Amino acid sequence: MSQYHAKVFVTLKPSILDPQGRTVERALAHLEHANVSGVRVGKLIELTLHGDRAEVEAQLESITTNVLSNPVMEDARWELAEA
Repeated sequence: MSQYHAKVFVTLKPSILDPQGRTVERALAHLEHANVSGVRVGKLIELTLHGDRAEVEAQLESITTNVLSNPVMEDARWELAEA
């Protein structure tokens, strides 16, 4: 049985307002980084999974879509590497 390390990246869809991103953008401007714009804040979730790669990929897709993200408001992608 193989062990895998997964990273799941979750971000708000471009059409959804990101108040946390706007707050970070304003803070950066106040700290003399006025050339920064379009700040978006997301989540990184790391997991370790065990099993056959095909089964782990299917499980990770399900976890990403049904547990770790809201497909209506968020985009999610994942990376999988053998540990």
